[in-house]
Formats: sequence, C-alpha cells, structure tokens
Amino acid sequence: MIKKIYVLLLLFTTSIPALAQVKIPANMFVKTLQNGLTVLVVEDNSVPLATVAIAFKTGAFTEPIKYSGLTGLYQMMLFKANKDYGNAEQVGYRTSVLGTQKNSTVQQEYGSSFFTLPSFNIEEGLKYMNSAIRFPVLNNEELEREKTITLAQLTQKESSASFKFNLAILQHLWGKLANRKVAIGTRDAINAATLSMVDSVKLKYHHPNNAILIVAGKVSHDAIFKQVTPLFGSWQASAVSPLKKWIVPEFEPLKKTDYFITESNLATIPSIYMGWQGPDTRHDIPSTYAADIFSYILTQRSSKLSKALVETGLAQEINFNYLTLAHGGEISFYIQPNPQKIKECLDEAKKQISLFDTDDYITDEQIQTAKRKLQISQERQAEITTQYVQTLTFWWASASLNYHFTYNDKIDKITKADVQAYVRKYIKAKPYCAGLLINPDLKAQVNADDFFKAN
Repeated sequence: MIKKIYVLLLLFTTSIPALAQVKIPANMFVKTLQNGLTVLVVEDNSVPLATVAIAFKTGAFTEPIKYSGLTGLYQMMLFKANKDYGNAEQVGYRTSVLGTQKNSTVQQEYGSSFFTLPSFNIEEGLKYMNSAIRFPVLNNEELEREKTITLAQLTQKESSASFKFNLAILQHLWGKLANRKVAIGTRDAINAATLSMVDSVKLKYHHPNNAILIVAGKVSHDAIFKQVTPLFGSWQASAVSPLKKWIVPEFEPLKKTDYFITESNLATIPSIYMGWQGPDTRHDIPSTYAADIFSYILTQRSSKLSKALVETGLAQEINFNYLTLAHGGEISFYIQPNPQKIKECLDEAKKQISLFDTDDYITDEQIQTAKRKLQISQERQAEITTQYVQTLTFWWASASLNYHFTYNDKIDKITKADVQAYVRKYIKAKPYCAGLLINPDLKAQVNADDFFKAN
C-alpha cells in the first residue's frame, strides 16, 4: 500500500514555476509532471482535429562532428517500429486506423515528432506517441534506408550554389563548431553512422526533463492531463538534466573581420553576405527584442539602408535579419548587388553600417510601426493551431514559453536608445564575416579579389 501511494504521488502534476507569474492565453494550460515533462494544452474547437507533438532540446547544437546529422536519422526512425507495433507495416496500419498525419523535424536546437488526427482518437493517439517515443525498436535495415534518404537529400542540396555558400558562411562565422548549425549533418557522419551511435541520441537527450509534450486542437485540458499523467508519468527522468550532463561547447567569439569568395558556375546572380555573432537568449534577452525591431526597420523599402542601396541602383534587393537562438544568435545582412557595381555596393553598405547608431538613422515612428507589425505577426502565428504547435516548440527550445507569451509586452518597452545600444554592442565596429557568391567569369570581369577583402 505504501508503495502504491508513492507511485501515485510521483504522477501528480504541478504548475511550472517559471510560468507562475505569466498571463498565458486563456485557451492554453501548462503543467509539469514530477518527472520534469512539460505538458502544454492548446484548446481550439474550430476544427475537429488534434495535434500531438513531443520535442526535445537536441539537434545540431548538441552534435559533435562525428555525430553530425544523427539526431535527424534517429527522429526519422521513431515512427518505424516500437514495442507495441513491431515493424513499419504494423505502424502504418495503426496510423491509418487512427487517421494520423505523422511527421518529424530537426532544427538547430530541437528535434520534434508530431502528428495530427481526428480529435475523437486523441486518447489512442497519446498512447501511440508514448510507444513511439519511449519504446522505439531500431534496426539496421531501417537505418540504412534512412541513411540513403538523407544522403540523397544532401546530394540535392549540394547541387545548389546557395547551399555551398551558406556552409562557407557558417564555417567563417562560427569556426570549428560550424557543424552545430547544420541540422542535416555531414556526408561523412551520415555514412559512418551505426545503430549504437544513432541510439545514443535517445540515451543522452530523450528524457522527460528535457522534453515538452504539446496537445492542441479540439481537446479538453482536464481530460488531456488526466490521460497524460499515468501514461507519461512513469517515464523515468535522467538523474541530471541532459544539457548539464552533456555540456554544449560555446562558440568562440569572432576575433577579426573575415572575407571570403565562393565561386560557382551556378551563381547566375551575385550575392553578398555580411554577418555578426548576435545576442542569444541565455545571456542577453533585452537585445533580442531590439534586434527584431532594428532588422524589421532596415528591411523595409522606406529605410535609409534600402534607399542608399536599392533606390540608387547599387543593389537589386536587401534583407537584414536576426535569428533568435539560445546558442549563437545570428545577425545577417544579405545583398543582391548590381552585377556591374559590386564594389560600389559593398562600399556603400559599409558606409551605412557606420551610420547605424546615429540619432536620425531610424525614427521613433519607424520603431512604433515595427513594434506593431511584429506584435501582429506574433498574434497571427496562433491562428492555425497545427502550425502554431511548431512555433511553440521553437520558442520553448530556443528561449522559453515565458519569452513567447510575454514577447508583445517586452517589445513594446524597447526605445531608440535600446536599439542604438544593441547596434553598438553587436554590429558597429565589431568583427564580422563577409562572403561573396559569384560566377567565375563575373569575378574576373570585376576583379573581385582586389576589393572583396578585409581592410
């Protein structure tokens, strides 16, 4: 009797402390099980469907070079066989009966498995997810099949000039840990992958205290919590949080400005990239809000940057962006220069960067417009529940649910001084990486080697 009571106590749910002071949307409900599993329910009765997703804080950022891409291989094998459905045919039959549309994805900072099914099948769907995630059956035949698929995808990507260029960008910006930015992995690592190597993904990172379970759609949070607690509550947590046990190395700061040229006969239009190591959500959350505002303003046609480059004919298109991450946020400036004015375009871009923090470079009106547009975008993300699940997963992994739910309030407090401080801390007069993707003939014609280099 004492043992039974103890087990029941382990299955009780409690509120997540980090969300205790946060006003989350009225249709969302969050609990954490005693084993550390975060459970988020999003009620949406607009359509008779439910989406079940489970994600782990893993992915490219946790992979040493020899394991690059193995998280993706493991994720793809999860829905092949498990203790209740011993082979792919049985799994296929079961998912057909449930009416599921299953999928998986691996990004820089998370791996996620998810499916959508008729809401009346949600209880059986949860049981199926529990079996697939906790008790997968891996075999060499399936591994070789998934390796073949992944290698074919790599071959297709490698035929693109932009893929080669992007890999070079990552190498120059993030150095020896650049592979931790590439979720698909490397050809050498995929070829060398063994079953035990792939299974190590589960052993290291697939624990409830490193996971979130999201159930969204036409469901009742009370019913979901009641079903999830005994089903997933018996899942044993790792003694130490995986990300504390398996320490992720920090990216080395960029010590000096670095220029490079990538030649490709497939590059019909030249591209210039300029990038900086930006703020991340572990060390400088306030700057991530300023980065979003600044990036939005600069990409608009009305910005001084666009007027100086696009309206003058020096560039055909520009895009200034910031990617929020927990490990290595990236500030990127892409330019499609006029092929005959690449040097002039680069010179003007550098001139504009030197002006980024001046008082009149952005206006208070532009800041207010950016805030409102970003807030509207944030609200619209929740309109399609099946897609919103992936948004929630991303923010849980790369920032926190708190960050996502309080984003609109936090961004509203950002001032011009905050944006200027962000520019001075991360962009102006800071080391950066610059790359030029260009056709060999055009490179020779414009003498790119003479001017595309660090001063």
